[in-house]
Formats: sequence, C-alpha cells, structure tokens
Amino acid sequence: MPAQTDFYINGAWVAPHTTNPLEVIDPSTEEVCATISLGAEADTNAAVAAAMVAFDGWAITPVSERIAALERLLTIYTARAEDMAQAISLEMGAPIDLARQQQVAAGSWHLKGFLRAARGFAWDYPLGDWAPGERILHEPIGVCALITPWNWPMNQIVLKCAPALVTGCAMVLKPSEIAPLSGLLFAEMMDEAQVPPGVFNLVNGDGAGVGSQLSAHPDVDMVSFTGSTRAGRLISKSAADTLKRVSLELGGKGANIIFADAGEKAVKSGVIRCFRNTGQSCNAPTRMLVERSRYDEAVKIAATTAEGITVGPAHKEGRHIGPAVSELQFNKIQDFIQKGLDEGARLVAGGTGRPESLNRGYYIRPTVFADVTPKMTIYQEEIFGPVLSILPFEDEDHAVTMANDTDYGLTSYIQTGSRDRLRRVARRLRSGMVEGNGTGFGQGSPFGGYKQSGNGREGGAFGLHEFLEIKAVSGWD
Repeated sequence: MPAQTDFYINGAWVAPHTTNPLEVIDPSTEEVCATISLGAEADTNAAVAAAMVAFDGWAITPVSERIAALERLLTIYTARAEDMAQAISLEMGAPIDLARQQQVAAGSWHLKGFLRAARGFAWDYPLGDWAPGERILHEPIGVCALITPWNWPMNQIVLKCAPALVTGCAMVLKPSEIAPLSGLLFAEMMDEAQVPPGVFNLVNGDGAGVGSQLSAHPDVDMVSFTGSTRAGRLISKSAADTLKRVSLELGGKGANIIFADAGEKAVKSGVIRCFRNTGQSCNAPTRMLVERSRYDEAVKIAATTAEGITVGPAHKEGRHIGPAVSELQFNKIQDFIQKGLDEGARLVAGGTGRPESLNRGYYIRPTVFADVTPKMTIYQEEIFGPVLSILPFEDEDHAVTMANDTDYGLTSYIQTGSRDRLRRVARRLRSGMVEGNGTGFGQGSPFGGYKQSGNGREGGAFGLHEFLEIKAVSGWD
C-alpha cells in the first residue's frame, strides 16, 4: 500500500519533490481522515515527461492489447468494488449504499461501455469508392491531462482514463484534492492491470497549482476537464497559447418540465432526482417547471417529499442523503438558500442551517422554494446542493423559453403523457441531453452540453473520438 502522500509516476509510487501536506476532511464528521501532498511543478513535469516517453510505444501497440489492458482493469475494479465504495463514501460523503450502487457502479458501467465501443470501433477505413487507395486513420492525440472533480469521482475518472488508455494515449490524472482517496486507489488498480510505465500517471494537487501547470504545459496535447464553468474558462485561456485540444464538461442548471398530463409520480421523482448525491450533480434537475393547472398540487407534493428525505452520515446504510463535501461547499449552499429568502422566493421545505439532531458535519436541509422568478439568483446560478426551485408555466412555448433561459445547457427533463409533445419539445431545448419521462440514457450515450456547460462528449464511441486525431493517407492500396 503506497503512502497517501505519494504520486504514481512512470509505473512507480514516488515521494513528492517538495512536501506540501493537505488534510482530507471527512464531511460527515469534519475530522481529518487522511493527509495527501499537493504536487509542485517538478512533480508535474516528471509525470508529463514519463507520459511523453511512454506515448510512442503505447500509441503503436495493437488495439487488441489495449483492449486487453482495459479488460484487466475492469476485472480488478470489480474485485475491489467495496474498497472503492468505502473510499468514496469517506472522502466526499456519499452514503455507503449510494457509493456502492451508483458511485462505484458508474465506473464499471462506463468501463464495459468503452470495451463495447472499442471492439466495434472503425479504427481505420477506406474513404470511399470515389477515392481508391485513400485510407482514414484514427490515431491517439498524445499526452493528455485529465482533471477530475470530487462529486462523482469514479464516473469522471473512468470517463477520461478508459478512453485515453484504449485509444493509445498517455495520461496524467489530477483528481480533486478534496476527494483524492478514490483516485489513489484507481492508480493501484492501473498498476495491478499492468499498464505500461508512464502510460498512466497520477499527481495530486489543486487547480491553481498542478491544474494550471498541466493546462499550460507545452508537452501536453489535450486537457480533459470536468468541473466548474469558472475553472473551465481559466483552463481554456491557459491552454490557448499552445493550441492544445480542450474538452470541457462543466456546470448545469437543468430544467424539469412537467406538463399537466404527466404521470402522478413525476413531481416526487423529480424531487428525489434533484436531491440525489446531496444535489451535487451537474445534471441535477434543479428547476422544476410545472404547467399552471398542476402547480399548486406540485408545490405540496414537492414539499412533502423533501420533508420525508432523511439526512445522515455517509457510513450509515440506507436511502438518506449525506453531507455536502466540504465546509466551503456547505457555506456556499447556505448563502444561496439565504439569497432565495432575501429575494422573495417562498420557502416550502427546508431552509438554512443543519437538520435537527445534526450539529457536526456539513449537512444541508433538503430545501424547496416555490414562486421563484427568472431574475432570482437561485434560478440562474448552479447551487450544487439539495435546493429545488419551482415555477409555473402557461403553455408549451412558455416552458421552452423558460427552460432555455440559462447560460447552461447540459441536461433537460420532460414529463408528459404525449409522445409527440415530448419529441417536439426535446428538439427545441438547448441542451446536450434531454431525459424523457424518467427514461435513463443507454450505455455509451454521449454525455455533454451546450453553451457554458462545455464542449465535447464523454462515453462510448463519442468518448473515444475525444482522444483521437484523424489522418488521411493517400496511395494506401
């Protein structure tokens, strides 16, 4: 077992160049649960250099061997699922049942999806009958910096590392410094899967340090980042000088449009979906838009549902929601709730402060606001906590206008008994994903958004394309 302060560089666990300890806080107890080290520029440079050396050999390794490496990783990941669940639950506060059933499962689900995509991918093919002898090749882009968030650790690490690995790229992973334990465990798995030295590297650090160094590094060919829109802008600017590819999966402010003919459970399921993972999901349906004739009923159902949701420690089994990830996040969410009150929204459930009986830990009261208006802060800004805003709409055009009235465009939701309406409205919504009537997306479906929710797509064959260059070769035959 490596020291938690070590980094994984060039196939070995190495001590940081300079000691820069950072305490990892258990959000359920506010107590220190681990200590890592933040990387320095020398650590970043060493990881990038190792990736550069490894890239040439890995890029020309047969696809079948790269697929075999991914298969080994899946086997190891599956065997160590409980270890991963415990790490995620401890570091970011996901209730242990959620950690097992959704957080860890997201990683294995995507690994299987990438294996399916890689086995059926057209890695090279003839351009067409009209161009005899011309071949189109898909080749790895090079050294990739992968910067991942704390809210769904394995979901995002696998969405980046798996396609980078199987396409033939070399990589440097910087997990969130707030929740780094799962990333360290993942590095152990990559080592056990016998990924060649230098192909996968991990350096812990914060955004201002290792994150900025990777984004600007002249030997990094691509940055794949998931996190806040603010950080995405900074990364894009930093990467511009070297014209490297930048793939961004950023914030969201999902609208859940509930028409009058929607099923009886539409409101309740919308509240539960919004509060899943303590509301710390970029694709959460945080704006519930309800057709006027059902608005009052929806407000009552939402309030009752929120009041029935329990909050508790991450180590406790059950269907409760856990704490926010950190004191900083706790304070931000509290400020948003207070802003909703100050700006005149009607509080129907929850509010500021911790839930009763919980006086330690970053716990948030599941909160619902009614009569929210588009000018309010809680309508426009991503809160990233268990806070739902409810608004009425008059007709289909009004619903679409309100749903699109945001800087974001990640996921929209439609609840209706009319298939024609669902299809019609889905085409008008400015978002990368539209979930209809609670039907989840399939394995390999493209995850990503419009507008300030980022660019690029993750998952399946779409995710493979993110890490590939396209080359045309004439005279092949």
